[in-house]
Amino acid sequence: MIRFKNNTVLLLMVLSAFSLTSLTACSGSADNGEAKAASGSGEDHGDDDGDDHGAEEGGDHDEAGGVVEMDAAERKKQDVKTATLTQRTLAEEVIVPGEVTLDLYRTAQITPRIPAQTMQRHVRLGDTVEEGQSLVTLSSVEMADAQGALIVTSREWARVAKLGRDVVSGRRYVEAQVAAQQARAKVEAYGMTEAQIDSFAAKGDASKATGSFDLLAPQAGTIIRDDFIIGEVVEPGRVLFEISDESNAWVEAQLTPEQAGYVEAGVRARISLDGVRWREGSIIQISHALNETTRTLSVRIEVDNSDDELHPGQFVSAAVNIGETNTVLAVPAEAIVLMNGSQTIFKVEGDELHPTAIKTGINRGGWVEITGGVNEGEEIAVTQLFLLKSLILKSKMGSGHGH
Repeated sequence: MIRFKNNTVLLLMVLSAFSLTSLTACSGSADNGEAKAASGSGEDHGDDDGDDHGAEEGGDHDEAGGVVEMDAAERKKQDVKTATLTQRTLAEEVIVPGEVTLDLYRTAQITPRIPAQTMQRHVRLGDTVEEGQSLVTLSSVEMADAQGALIVTSREWARVAKLGRDVVSGRRYVEAQVAAQQARAKVEAYGMTEAQIDSFAAKGDASKATGSFDLLAPQAGTIIRDDFIIGEVVEPGRVLFEISDESNAWVEAQLTPEQAGYVEAGVRARISLDGVRWREGSIIQISHALNETTRTLSVRIEVDNSDDELHPGQFVSAAVNIGETNTVLAVPAEAIVLMNGSQTIFKVEGDELHPTAIKTGINRGGWVEITGGVNEGEEIAVTQLFLLKSLILKSKMGSGHGH
């Protein structure tokens, strides 16, 4: 056994041995790291097949670094709709202010035709009604007189008609017929419908001639006005109800005379409440008189309002076509997402959707011109782009954890 009398010498020998062991371990670790990087480099190179540079230029569908595997059945389940790239003419638009108004052709006002008292309300503001539905019960002295005359003349006419011309004189026959027709016409003019008159006259009950009658809805729609109170005596022409079919709406957009010169009925237009979401419409009428204050022409746009999002008085932005470009390859704006700093679409190849970087041109009317990256006739996804993008990002995260 070797004994060290000098502790300093012993300490130096121990430190030397520890340093040598550390250097050996570090060398081994470095060698392992170089092997993993090479393996990773080899895998990347094998997957890309040298096309990485092409992807950076926007021409290769692997640019975004992933593929979504989704067959037709799954695409339908996920509401991923596709379309074929085609040429189309993009419209030149101007954005102008507009205001939502009622479709006056689908709106009706309900008014009494004679002085009457409101007795009972059957519907309220905001209610949806059907054509022929009872709205309000009125009572009128004039209607009571007319109803009484209707019963008397109807009975007399029924008796005379049963006897026939061979029994009664021709004059009496005609007088009875005319009197019954006039009584019927008066009641109808006062506000009862033909069906109400038929039912009332058929009963022939004089005790029912009270002057009470119902005003009925002339069309289906929503009650947007019911400005009266029960017991109020109303005069002819007083609007008790206003009914409108709000499934369609009008937008009154204001154009300068120069802009209006490029517009005609039937031309497409779009409107938006927030400047982000747009809905399609079409121009149905163009005013022929300038607004004296704004010196603009009003253009009436008809839009679908089946979702009941638009209401009279709302201010909107209206995009009106005033010209067209040459035919270009274009895709819907919603078919493009931003990935890796590039405008990207998803190209369908069998059961795979490949993110493909593209070059874009003008953007008009919700369509974007494509100047590079894809070709006409190729199939692309046009809905659920953010779902597809999230699947790509999720797959990348999974790959990262795998390393």
